Amino acid sequence: MKKLIDKNFPYFLHGADYNPEQWKNYDGIWDQDMSLMKKANCNEMTVGIFSWSDIEKEEGKFDFSVLDEIIDKVYKNGGKVVLATPSGARPHWLADKYPEVLRVNENGVKMHFGRRHNHCYTSPVYREKVRIINTELAKRYGNHPAVIAWHISNEYGGMCYCDKCQQAFRDFLKKKYDNDINKLNEAYWSAFWSHTYDNFDQIEAPMNIGEKSIHGLNLDWRRFVTHQTIDFMNVEIKALRDAGSSKPVTTNMMQGYYELDYNEFANHIDVASWDAYPDWHLCENLYVAPLTAFWHDYFRSLKDAPFMLMESAPALVNWKGVNKIKRPNLDVLQSMQAVAHGSDTVQYFQWRKSRGSVEKFHGAVVDHVGNDKTRIFNEVKRTGAILKNISEISGTITKSKVAILYDWNNMWALDDSQGFQKDKKYQHTCVEYYKPLWEKGVSVDIIGPKKDFSKYDLVILPMLYLVDSELKLKIKDYVANGGTVYATYMLGYVNENDLCYLGGFPCEELKEVFGIWNEEIDSLTVQDKTIIKCNDKEYIGKDYSEIIHLQGANALAYYDSEFYKGTPCYTVNHYKKGKAYYQAFRDDGMFKKDALNKILSDLNIDGDIKEEIVGVTSTKRTDGENEYLFVQNYNEEVVENIKLKNKYVSMIDGKEKDVVNLDSYGIDILKRKI
Repeated sequence: MKKLIDKNFPYFLHGADYNPEQWKNYDGIWDQDMSLMKKANCNEMTVGIFSWSDIEKEEGKFDFSVLDEIIDKVYKNGGKVVLATPSGARPHWLADKYPEVLRVNENGVKMHFGRRHNHCYTSPVYREKVRIINTELAKRYGNHPAVIAWHISNEYGGMCYCDKCQQAFRDFLKKKYDNDINKLNEAYWSAFWSHTYDNFDQIEAPMNIGEKSIHGLNLDWRRFVTHQTIDFMNVEIKALRDAGSSKPVTTNMMQGYYELDYNEFANHIDVASWDAYPDWHLCENLYVAPLTAFWHDYFRSLKDAPFMLMESAPALVNWKGVNKIKRPNLDVLQSMQAVAHGSDTVQYFQWRKSRGSVEKFHGAVVDHVGNDKTRIFNEVKRTGAILKNISEISGTITKSKVAILYDWNNMWALDDSQGFQKDKKYQHTCVEYYKPLWEKGVSVDIIGPKKDFSKYDLVILPMLYLVDSELKLKIKDYVANGGTVYATYMLGYVNENDLCYLGGFPCEELKEVFGIWNEEIDSLTVQDKTIIKCNDKEYIGKDYSEIIHLQGANALAYYDSEFYKGTPCYTVNHYKKGKAYYQAFRDDGMFKKDALNKILSDLNIDGDIKEEIVGVTSTKRTDGENEYLFVQNYNEEVVENIKLKNKYVSMIDGKEKDVVNLDSYGIDILKRKI
């Protein structure tokens, strides 16, 4: 029961983004790097990400000498290579000769050459130039024994408003609405303000200098941007495949990146990967830890398989408001957190600090001093030693009985709505429902709306404002067949076109599933609080209070303040074989924790630590025969006497134990036969 990135390499990858072209004029640096890689227990380097101008200095003239030498050096040094396609930053000559590849911003201004990802994904010229260089790379290295995977581009993102993109958007809409402008007008409710379209040629992308009041248009534009980005990515992948390379492909994604619906990427890549840069020490670590875990679980759930931690900072980063260095032990802990949640790699940005430009003070394994004497180098070395020691865990999977739904379309529509509060806090709210599960050590999948619900005992639906007909029926069938669902305020207000459902909220059949009718929602100021009474215990409500009516559900809690005092605010409905819980208000954290604990207890779902300890959690992976438990301490203080529910053998110190003691930012990794 293993899902390896490469069946011929059943180990964890430990390495970094490596930019050897920056150092080709410095004698001895490459050989020094090879020596330091071994000392740091690194077995992988990601190369080629920003190498286009070095590989193709002039149009059609390729020079692979740097890549040839570096790939061979890494391989002879016992390492593997993740080889990137260089489309994230094109050379100057390409922009000079073919200005159509440059993006146009939403004010209609063509961007100048500079930065990265400043190119048009629709441009036929750019697509062709990328196809050519990717083909050359695949022909040369596609079957090289050092290359373990393809890294497609780098952190895709951004929008272009050029004429070609505008026409591609119109074509996208024609296909979606069956070339029927009346169907589009109905979906957009465009009679409002007399903004009815006469034909598709009138449609422009939403812009500050044009139309932005049609929510259906705004939503479709965001969908188009995801569609066009994936379409461009598939051009890249096809070039590699057509050239004969069957190596797995991935593209590195980013935490909570707003502009692209990553749920749509799942079927187009072989392995999910992401770049994790947590705000350790900038805010409460006991929030940063579950937030980061949430995104690890999202990217693991994307392919239901181990993922790749493509980038992480071994020390500080250089682009935050305040750039704090990581405290001792934290690199090991943050790296093992990724592994605990399903990563089969620990990779850093960057290997060696750049000497110049914008990332010269970004953290790296090798600092400007250029040796192995630094604290960070030795933290990375220790991480690599642990990865070697636990290599049998690579490829193992995570089993979850709980899922949280996270949907970009829902977030975009919710944020576009002019009502409630300006900052809806959708991402934050999803993490807030994840946090009490993380504290208990309960495994959670973070899933999109197209995922199968049936394998979960509990599905949580935070702020699911947008519900299309397919999702509505999926929720209904899941509960009818015995599933338990926990939904919150704002459930089922609008359809896929951001049109309000008629007949009351939640939409249509969901009123029957949840046994309620939501009449009004009260948005509260920061100073406003509501009192909630549940089983003689008081809780605090904030931000939102819905006024709901029972239509078959049982009330479990009531408001105890405001004019709606005495009305229900937390309910359960027994619908056919399952249960549907509904929380009609936002709380300060305590209510959801108690409510979820009760539901988990009823479903016989629990973690592996006997008693909850603040800042301590556990995560499991399995190969079907063995269980691997990662016990983690996110406190600055030592935590002792952590009692486990089973006996394990530590893979760190070899001792059998059912009680664990952890240092500041400490971790123990344990094994037992199932």
